Amino acid sequence: MPDRSVDDVRGEPLADERVVVPVSASEVVFEGRVWDIRRETFDLGDGPIVREFMDHPGAVAVLALDDDDRAFLIRQYRHPVRVRGWEIPAGLLDIPGEDPLEAAKRELAEEGDLEASEWSVLADFLTTPGGSDEALRIYLARGVRPAAEAYAREDEEAHIETRWVPLDDCVDAVLGRRVQNPSLVIAVLAAEASRARGWRSLGEADAAWPTRSPARGTRAPGAAEGAPTA
Repeated sequence: MPDRSVDDVRGEPLADERVVVPVSASEVVFEGRVWDIRRETFDLGDGPIVREFMDHPGAVAVLALDDDDRAFLIRQYRHPVRVRGWEIPAGLLDIPGEDPLEAAKRELAEEGDLEASEWSVLADFLTTPGGSDEALRIYLARGVRPAAEAYAREDEEAHIETRWVPLDDCVDAVLGRRVQNPSLVIAVLAAEASRARGWRSLGEADAAWPTRSPARGTRAPGAAEGAPTA
């Protein structure tokens, strides 16, 4: 096996690399209500490799902060892990053609009855790159105010609890391992780090999203309504 290690001697910024590899076969082996399981055969140069993974439309999440740097959190039940956990508003990119920023605004309104005047990109991450192609973008929302209308909620969302929590207390909860939702954890730590740098790390609300893969298929609008995300 050739040595592919690279010493950090060139001063290059640390960054993931988008790679295009030959895919000789791709098929959906299980079609679910929210997401599918796909099997693909690809080649890295040493022969064919077969992997199965969750075929996911992607998602967005929103860390909304008020003028006192309090974060808007929601708590709801997540059946796979049997936990009523604290999260930030989030949802799937399951409406064909919907811009991610508009999806984030929609989720903040639907799950928090809130809207905001200032939007920035806080963080991007791949939720489970070894078993899913889900990419998730977290937006920072400021200038938060009540939405023009309240939304009716169904299923797990019908039981949502909300709370405004100081960002420092959120950091303590993450470091104390008392909250474990990945979007919340990443958002809180990213916000704390960005705040310490004068928020200079924030991206424009319409910044390019290179880690998001183009959708392989399109679901009917509303097919994943009320569905869970990371």
